Amino acid sequence: MSRSGQPPDLKKYMDKKLQIIHYDPTNAVKMNANRMVVGTLRGFDQFMNLVVDNTVAVNGEEQTDIGMVVIRGNSVVTVEALEPVNRG
Repeated sequence: MSRSGQPPDLKKYMDKKLQIIHYDPTNAVKMNANRMVVGTLRGFDQFMNLVVDNTVAVNGEEQTDIGMVVIRGNSVVTVEALEPVNRG
């Protein structure tokens, strides 16, 4: 199956602190199957797979440092910049 359209334009988010909510299929049975991580975007590809550094997993009040992670693009629900991003 081919994918049409443009790859994600995430260049403006490079090296910015982001909050990412992604679907975690291992928790699909639980009421809340979304996980939230906060970290610095270091790279991405045409499938929106994300490389995130200095990553912290947030679960309510609990925060766990998990270092550098790769998040599969098809699991990303939202990406929010936590610091100013140049629009140009």
